[in-house]
Amino acid sequence: MAVKTINAQMFKDMVIASANALEHNKQTINDLNVFPVPDGDTGTNMFMTVASAVREVSAVESEKVGPFAKAMGTGALKGARGNSGVITSQLFRGYSKAISPDTVEITTQDFIKAIDLGVKSAYKAVMKPKEGTILTVARAMAEEANKYIEEDIDFETLIDNVINAAEVMLQKTPDMLPVLKEAGVVDSGGAGLITIYNGFRRAIKGEQIIDELDLAKPAKKEENIPAAAREDISTADIIFQYCTEFFITDMKKPVDEKLLDQVREKLLKIGDSLVVVGDTQLIKIHVHTNDPDKALRVALDLGQLTRVKIENMRDQHSSIVESEEPAKEPELGPKKDIGIVVVSSGEGLDAIFKDYNADQIVSGGQSMNPSTDDIYKAVEKVNADNIIILPNNKNIIMSAEQVNDLTEKNIYVVPTRSFPQGLSALLAFSDTVSVDENIENMKEAISTVKSGSLTTAIRDSKVGDIEVSEGEYIGINEGDIVSHSFDMNEAVMDLLDKMTDTDVDSIISLYYGENVTKEKAEEIGSLIEEKYEDFDIEILQGGQPVYDFILSVE
Repeated sequence: MAVKTINAQMFKDMVIASANALEHNKQTINDLNVFPVPDGDTGTNMFMTVASAVREVSAVESEKVGPFAKAMGTGALKGARGNSGVITSQLFRGYSKAISPDTVEITTQDFIKAIDLGVKSAYKAVMKPKEGTILTVARAMAEEANKYIEEDIDFETLIDNVINAAEVMLQKTPDMLPVLKEAGVVDSGGAGLITIYNGFRRAIKGEQIIDELDLAKPAKKEENIPAAAREDISTADIIFQYCTEFFITDMKKPVDEKLLDQVREKLLKIGDSLVVVGDTQLIKIHVHTNDPDKALRVALDLGQLTRVKIENMRDQHSSIVESEEPAKEPELGPKKDIGIVVVSSGEGLDAIFKDYNADQIVSGGQSMNPSTDDIYKAVEKVNADNIIILPNNKNIIMSAEQVNDLTEKNIYVVPTRSFPQGLSALLAFSDTVSVDENIENMKEAISTVKSGSLTTAIRDSKVGDIEVSEGEYIGINEGDIVSHSFDMNEAVMDLLDKMTDTDVDSIISLYYGENVTKEKAEEIGSLIEEKYEDFDIEILQGGQPVYDFILSVE
């Protein structure tokens, strides 16, 4: 029998099925990212955004679709991570706009309006929309859906036609964005959106939803995994904030008890409540830590990551005790006119921001984008009506901008794209001038600093005229790969040559990451001092993941 209306249970199943589809395909979506750097996280960001929607939806008890649609939009907004996640959240908010709270069941006309309103919201959220992206695929969906706004069409036919139109448009994205065509891939965000709608289709057609994401309840004990080892989980007070779980597959090296012991040793240095379960095909890890990014880096050395789940246990604890204790106002510092929230990744970088009086630091960066809700919570901890946010990463800017929808405070996002830009902006801040003048001064400051970074290529790739081999060090200058070599010293010096104008610049700062020793950093620092003898040279520990070095030239 053709489905003509969707009730509350089916709508809930659709949201769960979409997250499920993303969970099982996020690595494939990640692999569509063009650059060969270890930050291809479109699929992960979209999954975590939709997973947040699932949490909100799972908490709703109603016979009406309306409350579920609202929860879906709210949850996606809170969990929005990265540009792809923010756009996904706006597409989901179309459902909360099109479906009123009192709606018991939705029709195909309601569904069509939801798709259309979501696309309009998403385009408004992007400052300079580019064609050949998830937006283009979403628009193709809306255009196809609108053809049937006055027809008596069933949901199965409608969603089949919408997905077919999206798939046709996805194949056209390389012709719209030369960088996609050159890399031989389609747009990753568009692929992620089709994956979401494939999940919707499974629920609408009544197909089995495998491994339902029941995120409102504690994770079930894993079964059918041969246990190589297990340690009891501590019930001590919360010292480590993030409950981090993931699976490792496609092992790069043979798995034996010795290797598992080495993994445990590394993870126990950054956390507790450790569980390592696995065999030659699959390892599951559970750890409580304040540095989930470091735990993931340990895993990446072993193989591919899947089913990553990171939960803030302090938030969970707070929700449990709310019903038992009177609500307490957050402890805030002295009232001020302007507060500053920065996003940072790495103990050394955090310390530098604190030294220059950042009010709140949100943990996150490349490969681990914080959600809009993470940034919002930091904003609420600052005792100021005007908040300046420094995202310090191009993929976090949109998430920061969405905080406006969650708070009554005045939010100003200075679009810093790197740590050097964030530091320059912070140094330009003055509490003796207005917020508007500070924004102007900060934007001027970030225009004068040049940012570079060094990381390792995760696959063979051709970007422009540069052919990069897996395992090479690659130097990135303002988003462009400009150097590559299997020799770290050579890659750094070549990158610096491309960044530096000896007639104008006078300061070089080098921040070394968590995988670089102090001795190696000093060795490269000596090479820099020898070549740029008239410059002021700073060598500082950043402790950042992913990037071995962050460079600043001004």
